[in-house]
Amino acid sequence: MPTSFINAGIYLILDKLKVITLRNLFKKIYLITGTFQIDVSCFQKALNWMGLEDVDGDETECILANMINDGYIKGYLSEQHRKIVVSKTNAFPKLNTFL
Repeated sequence: MPTSFINAGIYLILDKLKVITLRNLFKKIYLITGTFQIDVSCFQKALNWMGLEDVDGDETECILANMINDGYIKGYLSEQHRKIVVSKTNAFPKLNTFL
């Protein structure tokens, strides 16, 4: 299947859309919880609800770590407490800073 996307020239666009979709989902979780310290399990449950049943806690942490590293989320992971701590100011920067 990715071969057809590559041949059509849209694979990179779809890959970027996946990251943006995850970022927006995680932002919604942040807004719903209303706190700056969020359990990784909240994000994992949301991913499972979306149909990604095979995503476990470690993979969820990996996704969050990559999003922090790429600048989609401002914060850090507390592995000891299995929480993400997001910035109190501008935790989810505007998308136009990435695109």
